Amino acid sequence: MPVKGNTEEQLRAEIEELKQRLAEQHPHHEHQHPHGHARRRPATGTLIAIGLLLLVVIVAAFFGGYLPHVKLQTELAAEAKSGSETAPRVNVTAAERSSSKSELILPGNIQAITEAPVLARATGYLKARFADIGDRVKEGQLLAEIDAPELGQQVTQAKASVDQGNAALEQANANLVQARTNEQLYKTTADRWSSLVQKGAVSKQENDTYQAQYRAQVAAAQALDKAVNVAKSNIGATEANLGRLTEMQGYVKVRAPFAGVITQRNVDVGALVNEGSTLLYRIAQTDRLRTYVNVPQSDSTAVHVGQAAKLSIADLPSKVFLGTVTRTANSLDPSSRTLLTEVQVPNAAGLLMPGMYAQVDFTTARAEPPLLIKGDALVVRSNGPQVAIVEPDKTVHFQIVTLGRDYGDKIEILSGLNAGDQLVVNPGDSIQEHARVSPVLLAAPKK
Repeated sequence: MPVKGNTEEQLRAEIEELKQRLAEQHPHHEHQHPHGHARRRPATGTLIAIGLLLLVVIVAAFFGGYLPHVKLQTELAAEAKSGSETAPRVNVTAAERSSSKSELILPGNIQAITEAPVLARATGYLKARFADIGDRVKEGQLLAEIDAPELGQQVTQAKASVDQGNAALEQANANLVQARTNEQLYKTTADRWSSLVQKGAVSKQENDTYQAQYRAQVAAAQALDKAVNVAKSNIGATEANLGRLTEMQGYVKVRAPFAGVITQRNVDVGALVNEGSTLLYRIAQTDRLRTYVNVPQSDSTAVHVGQAAKLSIADLPSKVFLGTVTRTANSLDPSSRTLLTEVQVPNAAGLLMPGMYAQVDFTTARAEPPLLIKGDALVVRSNGPQVAIVEPDKTVHFQIVTLGRDYGDKIEILSGLNAGDQLVVNPGDSIQEHARVSPVLLAAPKK
């Protein structure tokens, strides 16, 4: 060992140096050899001192170099053995059963159950108005009045046309009566000449003339009959036009189509209004409102017609409004993958207004609530979502699971787990299948 080798070399050098010093201090200690050779003999005390010094140096070298080195090597080997045998520590969390209530809270837009624009049906000038924005009105209540003198003249003209048509019909009937009388006269004459020609009293030419006159009179009577029908049709057209104008004349008084509240007014007294194009008012029925909610595809099966719902408004924190799901689109919007759902809410007190933003709670009870795990315990790989389960023998097993609702920090598991299974939180790449770990259960957060 390097430390030990360096110590022995230093010891030999010190011994040689000590010998030289002793030789210089005792130069006359020499004895004559029996054969005549002279030799130095160190004194006994000097030899003992040299031995003690050598022993001290050896002991110091042993404790100062060799023992620390051996201790260091032992500690390194122990640490290496401990590192190879100790399993990595991982944080684990237990899969627990979720709440028995299925909470689903989504935003919604409140709208009137019925809303309609009120347009002018008569052209003229607004003579008076009797309602304004925010007024609550009843069905048939007078809202405004339009001055339309041209419409009155058109009604008078239509009445005159009806009278004229009636006169034409009377004239056509008179002509028809006269034609029927002439037809009968020509028929009698034609029959007489036909009888005379058979007896040879008159010529055939004269008989043919009277027969032709009779047929001409029959055709004339038929034509006058058609003229009577035309006159009747003309009267029907003029009467229909008169009825239309009379009905239009009734629209100079603008009335509410249903009970509600005036949400918009666009004109004032003296404004020119045109038939079918000028918006006078907008009225909304607010005694019952509807809220449209876009339900995500993952939760679309949890919403059905007839289900109870609760509405809450941020501006009314102490109020909860009860509603009912009245209908769904029964089809997902391909752009957002959501189900359009309508919730109707009674609004007898008038606290809710169209256009409000609401939170709609579809919370329902579940007979078999799914398991709930922490979001950072989920591992998404190419073969699907998985979790790292710590088995009773402290080994890891990656289990494929079926996901339910995602609450952000927690995720519902529909299948693949059992309640109480310990799952590795944030498993890294070092955690592999069947790896041995040392689990540390995380403390449940305080509620």
